[in-house]
Amino acid sequence: MDLEVSEPIDFSSGDHQHLVRKAADPYTGGKSARSYGTAPSTQEPRQAHGNPHSRADRRADTYVVQISPETTTDDNNPGPFSETAVRRAFIVKVLFLLSIQLLITGAIVSLFVFWKALRSWVVKNPWFTYTLLPAFFVVFIVLACCGNLRRQVPANYILLGLFTVLQGLLLGTVSVFYHVEEVLWATAATALVTLSLSLFALQTKWDFTLLNGMLFVLIFVLIIYGIILIFIQAYWLHLLYAGLGTVIFSLYLVMDVQLMVGGRHHHSDLDPEEYVFAALNIYMDIINLFLFILQLIGMGR
Repeated sequence: MDLEVSEPIDFSSGDHQHLVRKAADPYTGGKSARSYGTAPSTQEPRQAHGNPHSRADRRADTYVVQISPETTTDDNNPGPFSETAVRRAFIVKVLFLLSIQLLITGAIVSLFVFWKALRSWVVKNPWFTYTLLPAFFVVFIVLACCGNLRRQVPANYILLGLFTVLQGLLLGTVSVFYHVEEVLWATAATALVTLSLSLFALQTKWDFTLLNGMLFVLIFVLIIYGIILIFIQAYWLHLLYAGLGTVIFSLYLVMDVQLMVGGRHHHSDLDPEEYVFAALNIYMDIINLFLFILQLIGMGR
């Protein structure tokens, strides 16, 4: 049986079934015709054995098959953000939660900055700060590690709200050791840097999501550096520490914004239900950026 290539056949539409039946007809139909037909003469087999098939007989056994190239759905698996509306709703949720977090944090810090009695009480009672630290880290670990819990409503909102309040209280206890002008300058600088870096992350062609592993290593270096500075009181080492922290969390902010908007970036595989986790990441970037800028301004003055 000869095969030639001609008109394309779409195998997904079921046309190949007709082709299979067509190819099987000479064997099934022909066999039954020979079985139930009249007995051939004794000279016919010799003629068939002695003479080759004619060109017309060979042409009758020729069937046309062409496999047209088509893309399979396995190679183009749509991601969770395949629809623009899903990504847009995700970004709106993240920005809304982030705005609420920053407003709550700003309100709490303002109490510690402008309420002189509260400032004096926090300075005289350091146990208040030491009590907040373990509660803060417990809630943070739960949010970071318990993926199922931070996707459940309203548990994710309750945990995020509790974490925001604890973070605001901790920032308030830190701000009492700085002048009011320094805190205000640090707030303005952080807002300007955050806005600039967010616009840069949206417009740039550079893919900062590829820096995730490198930034993770730099965070560990920064933590070890900070532990060493507890025992070494050197102005330039502290200044270098604050500058390094500002750069690292600036890069983290750009990366997390690109992870949120997705699109052309390499690693944009967040789940649509991870809006709390995305808001938490950007919020922590802004808070840490504020703390390091506050240190720079405090040492500069």
